[in-house]
Parts: sequence; structure tokens; C-alpha cells
Amino acid sequence: MSALQDDFLTEYIQKVQTQVESLYNDARQYPNSHSQRLVVTLEELRLAIEELHVAEEELITQNEQLIAAQQLAEVERQRYQQLFEFAPDGYLVTDLNGIVQEANRAAETLLNIQQKFLIGKPLVTYVAQTERANFRALLSQIRSARRVQGCELMVQQRRGEAITAEITVETFSDASGAPVGLRWQIRDISDRKKAEAALAQLQAQNLEMLEADRLRTQFLATVSHELKTPMTAILGFSQVLMGQFNCNQDPRATKMAERIFHNGQHLLSLIENMLNFSRLRANQVELQLETFDLLELINTTIDELQPLVDQKAIALETDLPDEPLMITNDRNRLRQIITNLWSNAIKFTDSGRVTVRVKTLPANRLSLVVQDTGCGISDEDQAYIFQEFWQVHNARSMAQGTGLGLAIVHALVKTMQGSITVESELGRGSQFKVELPQTVKPSRMSFALKS
Repeated sequence: MSALQDDFLTEYIQKVQTQVESLYNDARQYPNSHSQRLVVTLEELRLAIEELHVAEEELITQNEQLIAAQQLAEVERQRYQQLFEFAPDGYLVTDLNGIVQEANRAAETLLNIQQKFLIGKPLVTYVAQTERANFRALLSQIRSARRVQGCELMVQQRRGEAITAEITVETFSDASGAPVGLRWQIRDISDRKKAEAALAQLQAQNLEMLEADRLRTQFLATVSHELKTPMTAILGFSQVLMGQFNCNQDPRATKMAERIFHNGQHLLSLIENMLNFSRLRANQVELQLETFDLLELINTTIDELQPLVDQKAIALETDLPDEPLMITNDRNRLRQIITNLWSNAIKFTDSGRVTVRVKTLPANRLSLVVQDTGCGISDEDQAYIFQEFWQVHNARSMAQGTGLGLAIVHALVKTMQGSITVESELGRGSQFKVELPQTVKPSRMSFALKS
């Protein structure tokens, strides 16, 4: 009922009420029996009209509420239509046979066809030929399942390429609960599928690289082990020869035997580095902890390296605590760290000195510093100095070695719950600083070499 009709009904009821009041007043002026009956009748009529007026007010109120509900429903309908039209995914409404009844703009874009040409067409038309049987099976399944989510189908664009779509479809019902149609959500996942395929390919390549790295490490370990045995024999025989040549007082032969011995020692050191590298890569290093005096270990190592210092006429200086420094660590592995750092410093220092400093730090830690006055390391090379097989890119890079020494030091320091840093300047020398706990906790090698 409209507002105009409400006003007309109100005016009509008021007019009738006025006429009844007039008749009622006239009838009361003639007090005969006929008039009395008329007065009673008019009284009842007046009461009925008042009840009608109340009913009319309630009807107007209900009509206003109905109009407000209709306006709200229209707002919701428009909101739903806007959501439907501007949703990022393709939305379609079809009957139970898949005939399109509604389609939003995203569906138009996804299928590359205008909305008006979609309406009334079978949705199967836009499914790739190879997957139409799967689509028809989906139509049969949805009637009983009521909802199917995450189904992937190849959708064929009109005059375009096939795309991979993820489809969710569900039924909607009438007032009695019987399914009368289907709602479809179609999402283009072609880019996601391409990314997943690229990721799978990358993972396969990573597996191949890991396998190649494992084979390389295994090969290094095997070859290094096989080389170590004959090199040990060569060193033993060369020592025997040096003894015989010394007895025979043949300087030239003795010199040749000494060269064989020293070169053999160098080669054996390289083999040992390769063996250590392969063990570290395979996480097969376990610290053998014991308590010992660090200063005694340093002095012993200095005595062993003194011939290298004497050959280059450089000074080897120490700055050590006055009292013994008892620590818990792997003696042999820590000696390996010290030897590698000092040998490296001596190798790249032609004049000046190599200084070794040990200091105790707070929190039961200590620092071991090896500083030289050698050729130094550029800022660019410092970023890679602890990588395996890396050697400094300058004139000194021709020095013999495998490029594993600092990589092994880095890995061992990490295993000992410590850290190592480098400070260097070209032409001014380098400083390597190792910080370690004075008491290392038991730990199996779990830190891979830096790469």
C-alpha cells in the first residue's frame, strides 16, 4: 500500500466517522423507542469505526515497516550484485545442467567473452576438450555432494589459450530445500602452477647438486686416503736416504734427499687438509675434549713453526699471560687452528713480524689473535676469505695451497662454539681474531663449511 492510498483511506474513515457522529447526535434529540434503537445501533457503529481506525493505524505502521524492509532488501541486492560483479574471481550461476544464467565481469575476462554471449550457453563449451568428461562427472557428483572444492580443470578461453583453473562449485536450493542451480567460482591458477613447476625443477636441480657435492666429497676422501699411504712411505724412505747420504758425506745427494723429504711433507700437509675437508663436509668430526694448558700448546706449536720463520728472516712475537691458562677443548683440533693461522700469516709475510696474542675475556671466554705485516687482503676478498678453495686475488695468490686452510679453521671454530673475524688492509697486513669459550661443551660437528 502506497502513502497516497494510506492518506485516502484515513480521510474516508474520518468522513464516515463524522457522518456517524452527526446521525448519533440527531437521534438522541428524539427520545422515542425507535430513536433509542437507532442510538444503540449508531453507538455500535461508532465503536466499530474506532476499531477500524486503530486497525488502519496498525496497517499503516506495518506498511511502513514493509517498505523499509523492501528498501533494505534492495540495498542488499545491489550490494550483492556489486560484490558479484567486481569479485576478483570468476563467478557464474548455472542450472543443474550447467547452462549459464549469470556471469560476472571476472568470468567474462577469464573466458574472454562478453557476458551477454555467456548467458544461456553450456559451461562445458569453455572446458578443454580433453577434460570435458571430467567436467560432466563433476556435474553428476555435485548433485549428491552439494559442494566440490579445489577441483582443477583446463579452461579454454574463446579465441585464446587454455588456462589452468581451480573450481569450487556448490548447489543452491529453493524454499523446499530441493537443489535448483549451481554457483561456480573459477580462479586462474596458471601462474601458480608455473611457479610450482619451476620450484619443483629447482628442487630437483638442488638434489642433483647435493648428490654431486656428496660424490665430490667422497672422491676427495678416497683419493686423499689413497695418497696418504704412499706419501708416508716416501717420507720414511727419504729420511733413511738422508741418514745414509750424511754418513757418506755426499752434500749433493743429501740436498736432494732433503728436498724430497720437505716436498713430501708439504704434499702430505695438503692431503691432510683434503681429508679434514671431506670429514667436515660429511659432518664426521667429533671433538675429543680434554683439559690442558693453552700456553704450553702455543709454545710447542711455535717451536714446530720456527724453521718456517727462520727461512723468511721475519720475527715471531708473542704476547701471552704470565700464568698457565687451563682450558677444555680438543687439543689436536685447536692446534690445527693455530697452525693454519700462523702458517698462513708466515706464508704471506715477507718482512716484519707475525704476532700472537692471547687474552682472557669476560664470561669465561678467551681471544687468540694472529697479526702479521704481510701483503694484506682487499675488502672484496675479505667477504670470501673463509670459503673453501678460495685464494686471495693478488700477486700472492700464486702461493702453493689448496685454499682449504681458512675454511677448515672457520668450520672448526664454529664447532667449538666460537667465532672468527678478520681485519686487513692492502700493504699493511692482516689480523685474524678467534674467540672461544674456555670450556667447550661436547658437540658433534654440525656446522657446514662456509659457502
